[in-house]
Amino acid sequence: MWLYINIVLILIIIIILGYPMINKFRIKSVAKLVDNRQFSDQLVGGQLIDLREAAEYRRSHILGARNLPFSQFDQSISAIRKDKTVLLYEAAKPTITVRAALKLKKAGYTDIFILKTGLKDWHGKTKKGA
Repeated sequence: MWLYINIVLILIIIIILGYPMINKFRIKSVAKLVDNRQFSDQLVGGQLIDLREAAEYRRSHILGARNLPFSQFDQSISAIRKDKTVLLYEAAKPTITVRAALKLKKAGYTDIFILKTGLKDWHGKTKKGA
């Protein structure tokens, strides 16, 4: 009995410690996680998508971005062209962008980039709202 409990506890520890590695692999399998410079290089000709809610987008966003809130992403995915690069970002480190990239990948999109640090650490041009 104690042997089974020990095995289960060891498996739980392995899962907890291994989750960051699994998540990193998951990101790499669907999109390229890039820094400011690499993201900026892809802007020309790409589709820049802000996944935050509309109120956050109105306060500030990367210049040229269009707002497709993740809460409405399933309904909006058809507005994204498959023949162009897709650039996704959110407020900080990627969480919802990874989920959006997974949905895009399943829908047949292939050229997907995620801004590693999000808008919080963006060094390029932004548009501030009123």
